[in-house]
Amino acid sequence: LVLSVSNSEEIAKHKGPPVFTQEERYKMVQAIKWVDEIAPGAPYVTTLETLDRYNCDFCVHGDDITLTVDGKDTYEEVKAAGRYRECKRTQGVSTTDLVGRMLLMTKAHHSNIDEDLDYRKHTDNFGKGPKGHSPWTGVSQFLQTSQKIIQFASGKEPQPGDTIIYVAGAFDLFHIGHVDFLEKVHQLAEKPYIIAGLHFDQEVNRYKGKNYPIMNIHERTLSVLACRYVSEVVIGAPYAVTADLLDHFRVTLVCHGMTEVVPDKDGSDPYEEPKRRGIFQLVDSGSNLTTDLIVQRIIKNRLAF
Repeated sequence: LVLSVSNSEEIAKHKGPPVFTQEERYKMVQAIKWVDEIAPGAPYVTTLETLDRYNCDFCVHGDDITLTVDGKDTYEEVKAAGRYRECKRTQGVSTTDLVGRMLLMTKAHHSNIDEDLDYRKHTDNFGKGPKGHSPWTGVSQFLQTSQKIIQFASGKEPQPGDTIIYVAGAFDLFHIGHVDFLEKVHQLAEKPYIIAGLHFDQEVNRYKGKNYPIMNIHERTLSVLACRYVSEVVIGAPYAVTADLLDHFRVTLVCHGMTEVVPDKDGSDPYEEPKRRGIFQLVDSGSNLTTDLIVQRIIKNRLAF
């Protein structure tokens, strides 16, 4: 699978300003486990010349039509040549929808209380994809199924000699900062088996506040499973890394990035047990990108727009 990534200039011309830099986008898609190669700086309009250059039999797109800035079908040429295939888009997941959720930062997003009037006033303006059913941008329309999780899961059990490494967090808006961290963790062992513990939405909301997480637990699960460095995900992992969890997964090492560790509800250190066992390690990803920074970029882009 060759994944073509348009340069920022092309995206700005046809779609509006991109949130991530070219380099961030190239690195991000290379971390997806199904991608074999990337075609950097590919034209927004796919041509037969591009397909031939990368020795591709055909190109694939979702069933939502993409148009150029002047209203032409971007896949006209490859469709005419019979070298186009289509796959169904995942309902309820789109960049537009995620951007809408980011523009509406309210803690009410993960609770049942009525949203404030300001929130209601703006809900119809942001994040409505052409096929979206709900005007309530803050609510994901994505429906998880066991079949979908199976498609994303590696299905590989840890093998003798594997170093089982446990990492935990929100992994919200899975981004290059997460990829850099997981890549560094992956390099810590010759045969790493990385288990990522994902906290439930309410737990993330407790320690992050506002309307975090922007992506719900189901979306975050698939995002993390799509990363080539991750072998397994614990859906709704406990906030405190307990002795039971470490023993159950036979964990050799527990890693955390350089971000702040918020104490548990009772004020205790969630990494107390791995630290007591001497298996806790801080890992510097070398990246300063956070979910907060992405939200800031989105808001800045919108103001500029």
